[in-house]
Amino acid sequence: MSRVGSLDKTLRTSPPDRLVEALDAYLSANHGTKSSTVWLADYRTTALSPSGTEPDEFLGEQLGPAMRAFASQTPVLEARDGQAIARLHLPVTAWGERVGVLSVGLDADRVPTERPGLEELAESFAVALAAAYRRTDRYYMDRRRSGRLTMAAEMQWDLLPARAYEQPGMKFAGQLEPAYAVGGDHFDWSINGDWLTVTALNGMGSGLDAALLTTLAVNAMRNARRSIPSGQGHPGDLTDQAVLAADAIFSQYGGARHVATLLLALNTVTGELHMIDAGSPRMIMVRNGQVSEMVLDAQLPLGMFGDTRYVEEHTRLNPGDRLFVVSDGVHAATRPNEATFGERELSRAIRSTRLQPPAEAISSVMRSLRDYHAGAELADDALIICLDWSPRADP
Repeated sequence: MSRVGSLDKTLRTSPPDRLVEALDAYLSANHGTKSSTVWLADYRTTALSPSGTEPDEFLGEQLGPAMRAFASQTPVLEARDGQAIARLHLPVTAWGERVGVLSVGLDADRVPTERPGLEELAESFAVALAAAYRRTDRYYMDRRRSGRLTMAAEMQWDLLPARAYEQPGMKFAGQLEPAYAVGGDHFDWSINGDWLTVTALNGMGSGLDAALLTTLAVNAMRNARRSIPSGQGHPGDLTDQAVLAADAIFSQYGGARHVATLLLALNTVTGELHMIDAGSPRMIMVRNGQVSEMVLDAQLPLGMFGDTRYVEEHTRLNPGDRLFVVSDGVHAATRPNEATFGERELSRAIRSTRLQPPAEAISSVMRSLRDYHAGAELADDALIICLDWSPRADP
Protein backbone atom coordinates (compact mmCIF):
# COMPACT_ATOMS: atom_id res chain seq x y z
CA MET A 1 0.00 0.00 0.00
CA SER A 2 1.30 3.48 -0.90
CA ARG A 3 1.87 6.01 1.84
CA VAL A 4 -1.00 8.13 0.47
CA GLY A 5 -3.28 5.10 0.63
CA SER A 6 -2.11 4.42 4.15
CA LEU A 7 -2.89 8.01 5.17
CA ASP A 8 -6.37 7.77 3.64
CA LYS A 9 -7.07 4.71 5.79
CA THR A 10 -5.66 6.46 8.87
CA LEU A 11 -7.94 9.44 8.34
CA ARG A 12 -11.02 7.32 7.58
CA THR A 13 -10.61 5.37 10.82
CA SER A 14 -9.91 8.42 13.01
CA PRO A 15 -12.66 10.39 14.77
CA PRO A 16 -13.51 13.45 12.64
CA ASP A 17 -12.49 15.84 15.41
CA ARG A 18 -9.04 14.20 15.69
CA LEU A 19 -7.82 14.41 12.10
CA VAL A 20 -5.14 16.98 12.95
CA GLU A 21 -3.65 14.76 15.64
CA ALA A 22 -3.91 11.67 13.41
CA LEU A 23 -2.10 13.51 10.64
CA ASP A 24 0.66 14.66 13.00
CA ALA A 25 1.28 11.11 14.24
CA TYR A 26 1.27 9.76 10.69
CA LEU A 27 3.74 12.36 9.45
CA SER A 28 6.11 11.67 12.31
CA ALA A 29 6.02 7.89 11.84
CA ASN A 30 6.15 7.83 8.03
CA HIS A 31 7.99 10.99 6.98
CA GLY A 32 10.21 11.69 9.95
CA THR A 33 8.70 15.13 10.60
CA LYS A 34 9.65 16.84 13.85
CA SER A 35 6.43 18.89 14.09
CA SER A 36 3.34 19.82 12.12
CA THR A 37 0.72 22.58 12.26
CA VAL A 38 -2.59 22.75 10.42
CA TRP A 39 -3.66 26.33 9.72
CA LEU A 40 -7.33 26.97 8.88
CA ALA A 41 -8.55 29.92 6.83
CA ASP A 42 -11.09 32.24 8.42
CA TYR A 43 -14.41 33.15 6.79
CA ARG A 44 -12.85 36.09 4.95
CA THR A 45 -9.93 33.93 3.72
CA THR A 46 -7.63 36.73 4.89
CA ALA A 47 -6.26 35.11 8.08
CA LEU A 48 -5.04 31.71 9.28
CA SER A 49 -5.50 30.16 12.71
CA PRO A 50 -3.69 27.06 14.03
CA SER A 51 -6.10 24.20 14.66
CA GLY A 52 -6.08 22.76 18.16
CA THR A 53 -3.43 25.05 19.64
CA GLU A 54 -3.32 28.62 20.86
CA PRO A 55 -1.08 30.99 18.87
CA ASP A 56 2.34 31.58 20.45
CA GLU A 57 5.57 33.27 19.43
CA PHE A 58 6.91 30.14 17.74
CA LEU A 59 3.79 29.77 15.62
CA GLY A 60 3.81 33.49 14.91
CA GLU A 61 7.13 33.07 13.13
CA GLN A 62 5.49 30.53 10.81
CA LEU A 63 2.43 32.64 10.00
CA GLY A 64 4.08 34.81 7.34
CA PRO A 65 5.40 31.89 5.24
CA ALA A 66 2.12 30.00 5.76
CA MET A 67 0.14 32.99 4.44
CA ARG A 68 2.43 33.15 1.40
CA ALA A 69 1.73 29.48 0.68
CA PHE A 70 -2.00 30.09 1.13
CA ALA A 71 -2.12 33.16 -1.12
CA SER A 72 0.09 31.74 -3.88
CA GLN A 73 -1.23 28.16 -3.63
CA THR A 74 2.34 26.93 -3.99
CA PRO A 75 4.64 25.33 -1.38
CA VAL A 76 6.93 27.66 0.55
CA LEU A 77 10.20 26.28 1.90
CA GLU A 78 12.11 27.81 4.81
CA ALA A 79 15.61 26.34 4.79
CA ARG A 80 18.42 28.45 6.24
CA ASP A 81 22.09 27.72 5.90
CA GLY A 82 23.50 26.07 8.99
CA GLN A 83 20.13 25.02 10.39
CA ALA A 84 19.37 21.33 10.60
CA ILE A 85 15.58 21.72 10.54
CA ALA A 86 13.68 23.10 7.54
CA ARG A 87 10.03 24.11 7.41
CA LEU A 88 7.77 23.34 4.49
CA HIS A 89 4.40 25.10 4.14
CA LEU A 90 1.90 23.31 1.89
CA PRO A 91 -1.50 24.55 0.64
CA VAL A 92 -4.41 22.43 1.90
CA THR A 93 -6.89 22.70 -0.99
CA ALA A 94 -9.83 20.49 -1.99
CA TRP A 95 -11.14 20.75 -5.58
CA GLY A 96 -10.00 24.36 -5.75
CA GLU A 97 -11.35 25.46 -2.35
CA ARG A 98 -8.63 26.91 -0.14
CA VAL A 99 -9.06 25.22 3.24
CA GLY A 100 -5.76 26.20 4.88
CA VAL A 101 -2.08 25.31 5.09
CA LEU A 102 -0.05 22.39 6.47
CA SER A 103 3.31 23.41 7.96
CA VAL A 104 5.83 20.68 8.74
CA GLY A 105 9.30 20.74 10.25
CA LEU A 106 11.78 18.08 9.13
CA ASP A 107 15.48 17.48 8.70
CA ALA A 108 16.74 19.75 5.95
CA ASP A 109 18.52 16.91 4.15
CA ARG A 110 15.22 14.99 3.86
CA VAL A 111 13.32 17.76 2.08
CA PRO A 112 14.18 16.72 -1.53
CA THR A 113 12.99 13.13 -1.02
CA GLU A 114 9.99 13.84 1.22
CA ARG A 115 8.57 16.96 -0.46
CA PRO A 116 6.66 15.30 -3.38
CA GLY A 117 4.94 12.86 -1.03
CA LEU A 118 4.09 15.59 1.47
CA GLU A 119 2.49 17.72 -1.24
CA GLU A 120 0.28 14.80 -2.26
CA LEU A 121 -0.61 14.04 1.36
CA ALA A 122 -1.71 17.66 1.88
CA GLU A 123 -4.23 17.23 -0.95
CA SER A 124 -5.59 14.01 0.57
CA PHE A 125 -5.87 15.69 3.97
CA ALA A 126 -7.83 18.59 2.42
CA VAL A 127 -10.51 16.21 1.14
CA ALA A 128 -10.77 14.46 4.52
CA LEU A 129 -10.96 17.78 6.35
CA ALA A 130 -13.73 19.04 4.04
CA ALA A 131 -15.76 15.91 4.87
CA ALA A 132 -15.07 16.26 8.61
CA TYR A 133 -16.66 19.71 8.73
CA ARG A 134 -20.09 18.07 8.54
CA ARG A 135 -19.38 15.77 11.47
CA THR A 136 -17.79 17.96 14.13
CA ASP A 137 -17.82 21.60 15.29
CA ARG A 138 -14.10 21.65 16.06
CA TYR A 139 -12.88 23.15 12.79
CA TYR A 140 -15.66 25.74 12.71
CA MET A 141 -14.56 26.91 16.16
CA ASP A 142 -10.87 26.92 15.19
CA ARG A 143 -11.41 29.02 12.06
CA ARG A 144 -13.61 31.71 13.61
CA ARG A 145 -11.21 33.01 16.24
CA SER A 146 -11.25 36.46 14.66
CA GLY A 147 -14.95 36.95 15.40
CA ARG A 148 -18.29 35.38 16.27
CA LEU A 149 -20.94 34.79 13.63
CA THR A 150 -24.39 36.28 14.01
CA MET A 151 -27.26 33.80 13.87
CA ALA A 152 -28.12 34.94 10.32
CA ALA A 153 -24.52 34.52 9.19
CA GLU A 154 -24.36 31.06 10.80
CA MET A 155 -27.35 30.01 8.72
CA GLN A 156 -25.92 31.48 5.53
CA TRP A 157 -22.47 29.92 5.87
CA ASP A 158 -23.92 26.54 6.80
CA LEU A 159 -26.10 26.66 3.68
CA LEU A 160 -23.21 27.57 1.37
CA PRO A 161 -21.48 24.99 -0.78
CA ALA A 162 -17.69 25.19 -1.10
CA ARG A 163 -16.48 28.71 -1.77
CA ALA A 164 -14.38 27.68 -4.76
CA TYR A 165 -14.11 24.98 -7.37
CA GLU A 166 -11.85 24.25 -10.31
CA GLN A 167 -11.45 21.66 -13.01
CA PRO A 168 -9.61 21.70 -16.35
CA GLY A 169 -10.83 24.71 -18.30
CA MET A 170 -12.86 26.32 -15.51
CA LYS A 171 -12.26 28.06 -12.18
CA PHE A 172 -14.89 29.52 -9.85
CA ALA A 173 -14.86 31.36 -6.50
CA GLY A 174 -17.28 33.38 -4.37
CA GLN A 175 -17.17 35.46 -1.21
CA LEU A 176 -19.66 37.08 1.17
CA GLU A 177 -19.09 40.18 3.33
CA PRO A 178 -19.36 41.24 6.06
CA ALA A 179 -18.39 37.64 6.66
CA TYR A 180 -19.37 37.47 10.33
CA ALA A 181 -22.70 39.31 10.02
CA VAL A 182 -23.96 38.63 6.49
CA GLY A 183 -27.74 38.43 6.16
CA GLY A 184 -29.63 37.88 2.90
CA ASP A 185 -26.91 37.66 0.25
CA HIS A 186 -25.97 34.17 -0.81
CA PHE A 187 -24.58 32.09 -3.67
CA ASP A 188 -25.02 28.46 -4.61
CA TRP A 189 -23.48 26.22 -7.23
CA SER A 190 -23.36 22.63 -8.38
CA ILE A 191 -21.43 20.68 -11.02
CA ASN A 192 -23.42 17.96 -12.78
CA GLY A 193 -21.90 16.36 -15.86
CA ASP A 194 -20.87 19.12 -18.25
CA TRP A 195 -23.01 21.77 -16.54
CA LEU A 196 -22.07 24.20 -13.79
CA THR A 197 -25.11 25.93 -12.29
CA VAL A 198 -24.60 29.11 -10.26
CA THR A 199 -27.12 31.31 -8.45
CA ALA A 200 -26.54 34.66 -6.78
CA LEU A 201 -29.28 35.75 -4.37
CA ASN A 202 -30.17 38.89 -2.45
CA GLY A 203 -32.97 38.16 0.04
CA MET A 204 -35.26 41.07 0.85
CA GLY A 205 -34.66 42.67 4.24
CA SER A 206 -31.82 42.00 6.64
CA GLY A 207 -30.70 39.78 9.46
CA LEU A 208 -32.51 36.60 10.40
CA ASP A 209 -35.62 37.35 8.31
CA ALA A 210 -33.50 37.70 5.17
CA ALA A 211 -31.54 34.54 5.99
CA LEU A 212 -34.75 32.51 6.39
CA LEU A 213 -36.07 33.84 3.09
CA THR A 214 -32.85 33.02 1.25
CA THR A 215 -32.72 29.55 2.80
CA LEU A 216 -36.18 28.80 1.39
CA ALA A 217 -35.18 30.05 -2.09
CA VAL A 218 -31.92 28.08 -2.21
CA ASN A 219 -33.50 24.82 -1.11
CA ALA A 220 -36.39 25.21 -3.56
CA MET A 221 -33.93 25.64 -6.45
CA ARG A 222 -31.87 22.69 -5.24
CA ASN A 223 -35.02 20.58 -5.07
CA ALA A 224 -35.87 21.50 -8.67
CA ARG A 225 -32.34 20.81 -9.86
CA ARG A 226 -32.18 17.43 -8.15
CA SER A 227 -35.62 16.32 -9.32
CA ILE A 228 -34.93 16.24 -13.07
CA PRO A 229 -36.00 12.74 -14.23
CA SER A 230 -33.29 10.70 -15.91
CA GLY A 231 -33.26 11.39 -19.64
CA GLN A 232 -35.55 14.45 -19.33
CA GLY A 233 -33.92 17.85 -19.46
CA HIS A 234 -30.51 18.63 -18.03
CA PRO A 235 -29.02 20.64 -15.14
CA GLY A 236 -28.62 23.61 -17.49
CA ASP A 237 -32.41 24.15 -17.57
CA LEU A 238 -33.03 27.13 -15.29
CA THR A 239 -36.72 27.84 -15.78
CA ASP A 240 -37.94 25.03 -13.51
CA GLN A 241 -35.55 26.14 -10.77
CA ALA A 242 -36.79 29.73 -10.96
CA VAL A 243 -40.48 28.81 -11.11
CA LEU A 244 -40.36 26.34 -8.21
CA ALA A 245 -38.43 28.78 -6.01
CA ALA A 246 -40.76 31.65 -6.91
CA ASP A 247 -43.86 29.55 -6.15
CA ALA A 248 -42.44 28.36 -2.82
CA ILE A 249 -41.61 31.90 -1.72
CA PHE A 250 -44.98 33.29 -2.82
CA SER A 251 -46.81 30.45 -1.05
CA GLN A 252 -44.98 31.27 2.17
CA TYR A 253 -45.04 35.09 2.06
CA GLY A 254 -47.90 35.95 -0.32
CA GLY A 255 -45.79 38.47 -2.23
CA ALA A 256 -44.78 40.46 0.86
CA ARG A 257 -41.18 39.26 0.51
CA HIS A 258 -39.11 38.31 -2.52
CA VAL A 259 -35.58 37.34 -3.53
CA ALA A 260 -33.58 39.14 -6.23
CA THR A 261 -31.73 36.38 -8.07
CA LEU A 262 -29.40 35.80 -10.99
CA LEU A 263 -29.39 32.23 -12.30
CA LEU A 264 -26.61 30.92 -14.56
CA ALA A 265 -25.84 27.56 -16.15
CA LEU A 266 -22.56 27.07 -18.01
CA ASN A 267 -21.70 24.16 -20.27
CA THR A 268 -18.08 23.69 -19.26
CA VAL A 269 -17.23 21.96 -22.56
CA THR A 270 -18.79 24.33 -25.11
CA GLY A 271 -19.01 27.63 -23.19
CA GLU A 272 -22.78 27.81 -23.76
CA LEU A 273 -24.26 30.04 -21.03
CA HIS A 274 -27.92 30.10 -19.94
CA MET A 275 -29.11 33.09 -17.87
CA ILE A 276 -32.16 34.38 -16.02
CA ASP A 277 -32.02 37.88 -14.53
CA ALA A 278 -34.59 38.00 -11.74
CA GLY A 279 -33.26 40.86 -9.65
CA SER A 280 -30.39 43.04 -8.57
CA PRO A 281 -27.20 40.91 -8.83
CA ARG A 282 -25.29 42.09 -11.90
CA MET A 283 -22.99 40.25 -14.28
CA ILE A 284 -19.82 41.81 -15.65
CA MET A 285 -17.77 40.40 -18.52
CA VAL A 286 -14.00 40.69 -18.86
CA ARG A 287 -13.08 39.84 -22.46
CA ASN A 288 -9.71 40.61 -24.05
CA GLY A 289 -8.95 42.97 -21.18
CA GLN A 290 -12.15 44.99 -21.67
CA VAL A 291 -14.69 45.27 -18.84
CA SER A 292 -18.39 45.58 -19.72
CA GLU A 293 -21.69 44.93 -17.98
CA MET A 294 -23.89 42.20 -19.46
CA VAL A 295 -27.37 43.70 -19.62
CA LEU A 296 -30.09 41.04 -19.57
CA ASP A 297 -33.86 41.25 -19.81
CA ALA A 298 -35.05 42.19 -16.33
CA GLN A 299 -37.59 39.71 -14.95
CA LEU A 300 -39.49 39.69 -11.67
CA PRO A 301 -37.68 38.76 -8.43
CA LEU A 302 -38.55 35.31 -7.14
CA GLY A 303 -41.76 35.29 -5.09
CA MET A 304 -43.04 38.76 -5.96
CA PHE A 305 -46.19 37.41 -7.66
CA GLY A 306 -47.85 34.03 -8.01
CA ASP A 307 -47.65 31.93 -11.19
CA THR A 308 -44.67 33.87 -12.54
CA ARG A 309 -42.94 32.35 -15.53
CA TYR A 310 -39.35 32.94 -16.52
CA VAL A 311 -37.51 32.95 -19.84
CA GLU A 312 -33.89 31.91 -20.32
CA GLU A 313 -31.42 33.93 -22.35
CA HIS A 314 -28.43 32.32 -24.05
CA THR A 315 -24.96 33.34 -25.11
CA ARG A 316 -21.62 31.64 -25.64
CA LEU A 317 -18.38 32.45 -23.86
CA ASN A 318 -15.10 32.88 -25.69
CA PRO A 319 -11.93 31.14 -24.53
CA GLY A 320 -10.35 33.16 -21.73
CA ASP A 321 -13.53 35.00 -20.75
CA ARG A 322 -14.01 35.98 -17.13
CA LEU A 323 -17.36 36.67 -15.47
CA PHE A 324 -17.93 38.63 -12.29
CA VAL A 325 -21.28 38.59 -10.47
CA VAL A 326 -21.78 41.31 -7.86
CA SER A 327 -24.71 42.10 -5.59
CA ASP A 328 -26.13 45.57 -5.03
CA GLY A 329 -24.03 45.77 -1.87
CA VAL A 330 -21.08 46.04 -4.27
CA HIS A 331 -22.19 47.85 -7.43
CA ALA A 332 -24.59 50.21 -5.61
CA ALA A 333 -22.46 50.84 -2.48
CA THR A 334 -22.52 54.55 -1.62
CA ARG A 335 -20.70 57.18 0.38
CA PRO A 336 -22.08 60.65 1.15
CA ASN A 337 -21.81 63.06 -1.80
CA GLU A 338 -19.83 60.58 -3.93
CA ALA A 339 -20.46 58.37 -6.93
CA THR A 340 -21.34 54.77 -6.15
CA PHE A 341 -18.61 52.14 -5.97
CA GLY A 342 -19.93 50.69 -9.24
CA GLU A 343 -19.63 54.03 -11.00
CA ARG A 344 -16.28 55.03 -9.55
CA GLU A 345 -14.16 52.03 -8.66
CA LEU A 346 -15.62 48.67 -9.70
CA SER A 347 -14.35 48.49 -13.29
CA ARG A 348 -10.89 49.62 -12.24
CA ALA A 349 -10.79 47.07 -9.41
CA ILE A 350 -11.85 44.30 -11.78
CA ARG A 351 -9.24 45.25 -14.40
CA SER A 352 -6.53 45.10 -11.75
CA THR A 353 -7.27 41.38 -11.18
CA ARG A 354 -6.56 40.22 -14.75
CA LEU A 355 -3.51 38.17 -13.71
CA GLN A 356 -5.05 36.74 -10.54
CA PRO A 357 -6.98 33.46 -10.22
CA PRO A 358 -10.65 33.85 -9.19
CA ALA A 359 -10.07 33.28 -5.46
CA GLU A 360 -7.50 36.07 -5.36
CA ALA A 361 -9.50 38.26 -7.73
CA ILE A 362 -12.58 38.37 -5.50
CA SER A 363 -10.40 39.16 -2.48
CA SER A 364 -8.84 42.07 -4.39
CA VAL A 365 -12.21 43.51 -5.41
CA MET A 366 -13.51 43.09 -1.86
CA ARG A 367 -10.45 44.96 -0.52
CA SER A 368 -11.22 47.80 -2.96
CA LEU A 369 -14.79 47.88 -1.66
CA ARG A 370 -13.59 48.09 1.96
CA ASP A 371 -11.14 50.83 0.97
CA TYR A 372 -14.02 52.72 -0.66
CA HIS A 373 -15.81 52.57 2.70
CA ALA A 374 -12.64 53.96 4.33
CA GLY A 375 -12.35 51.03 6.75
CA ALA A 376 -15.92 51.35 8.06
CA GLU A 377 -18.11 48.23 8.26
CA LEU A 378 -20.00 47.61 5.04
CA ALA A 379 -23.45 49.19 5.07
CA ASP A 380 -25.00 46.30 3.13
CA ASP A 381 -24.26 42.65 2.41
CA ALA A 382 -21.78 42.25 -0.43
CA LEU A 383 -21.43 39.23 -2.71
CA ILE A 384 -18.76 38.73 -5.36
CA ILE A 385 -18.44 35.72 -7.67
CA CYS A 386 -15.71 35.20 -10.27
CA LEU A 387 -15.76 32.55 -13.01
CA ASP A 388 -13.07 31.84 -15.62
CA TRP A 389 -13.72 29.65 -18.65
CA SER A 390 -11.61 28.18 -21.45
CA PRO A 391 -12.11 25.01 -23.52
CA ARG A 392 -10.74 21.91 -21.87
CA ALA A 393 -7.39 20.83 -23.21
CA ASP A 394 -7.37 17.44 -24.91
CA PRO A 395 -6.04 14.72 -22.56
